[in-house]
Amino acid sequence: MRTVYIEAESWPLREAFVISRGAKTEARTIAVTIEEGGFAGHGECVPYLRYGESEKEVVAAIRAQEPALRDGLSREDLQRNMPRGAARNAIDCALWDLQAKKTGQRAWKLAGLPQPLPRRTAYTISLDEPDAMREAARRASDRPLLKIKMGGGNDIDRLRAVREGAPSPALIVDANEAWTPDEVRPLASELAKLGVSLIEQPLPAKDDEALRGIESPIPLCADESAHGIEGMRRLVGLYDYVNVKLDKTGGLTEALAVLRCAERRGLRVMVGCMVATSLAMAPAMLLAQRAEFVDLDGPLLLARDRSPALRYDGSEVHPPESELWG
Repeated sequence: MRTVYIEAESWPLREAFVISRGAKTEARTIAVTIEEGGFAGHGECVPYLRYGESEKEVVAAIRAQEPALRDGLSREDLQRNMPRGAARNAIDCALWDLQAKKTGQRAWKLAGLPQPLPRRTAYTISLDEPDAMREAARRASDRPLLKIKMGGGNDIDRLRAVREGAPSPALIVDANEAWTPDEVRPLASELAKLGVSLIEQPLPAKDDEALRGIESPIPLCADESAHGIEGMRRLVGLYDYVNVKLDKTGGLTEALAVLRCAERRGLRVMVGCMVATSLAMAPAMLLAQRAEFVDLDGPLLLARDRSPALRYDGSEVHPPESELWG
C-alpha cells in the first residue's frame, strides 16, 4: 500500500524574475512524495497560469489520483489517467524515483539511457530597462551562456546593452510570445549582428503559422507552442528547435517520448525549466544529455535551494545524486 504526501511550497528568489507576461519574487512549487515498502519517491512541479493552472487546481488533480496510486498506479496508466501538465509531472517523476529506490537502479538505467554527465546551463537575465539589463549582464559576464528575456518594444536596445555588459557569452533570446509577425525578420537580423545563437518563441503560439516562409538568420525554438508528442508534426517548417520542459509534457515519461519524436522529425532539442528547486531539475538532467541547449538554472535564481541539491560549478550542472532523485 502506498502513501501519498503533497506539499505546496514557496521559495524566495534572489531578485525579481521578469518576463513579458509579468514578474514574481517567489517560486511556488508543489512537491509530491510517494512512499511504499519503506521507500520514498519524490517529484516537484510548478503550476503555470499561462497554461491555465492554479496551485489549488494542481493540488486537487494530484489528490484525485491518490486512490489509484494507493492501488499501485503505474507510470503507463498515469499517462492515460491524467492530461499532461504540472500535476502529472510531479506524480510521474515521483514514480520514477520510487522505482529507482525500490530496485536499487538509477533512473537513467531504468530509462535505458547512458550514465548522465555534467552539462553547461544557460543563466537567465530578466526583462528590464536596458541600463538594468546591462548591469545584470555585467554581473553574469563570466558565464558562458546567457538567456535574455525580451518583451517587445525596445528589445534591440536591451540586447545592445546586454552585449555591452557581457561581450563574450553566447546568447539565447527568449521573446516569450511578445513579438509580432512583422518584427521577426528585422529583429532577428539585428540580433544576429549581436551574436545571438537562438530565439525562443518569438510569436504567440496561436500565430505560429506566420513563421512559415520566414527565413531567420538565427534558429527559432518553440516553447509555448510545444507540449506533447501529437504537436511535433505541426512544428516542422516553423521552428528549428523545440524546448522540452517536464511541466509541459507532464513528466519524464512523455518528455522522453517527445525528445525522440522531435529527433525523428529533424527538430533539434533544448531542455528548459520553470523557476523551481533542484528536485524539479534533476529528472531533466536525463533529457539534457541529448539537448544542444540546456536551460536548467532554476535553483541559481533562488535565494535558497532544497537539501540535498544539485551541484552547480558556475554554469556547469552535475547529475543528481540518488539522495535527491533517481
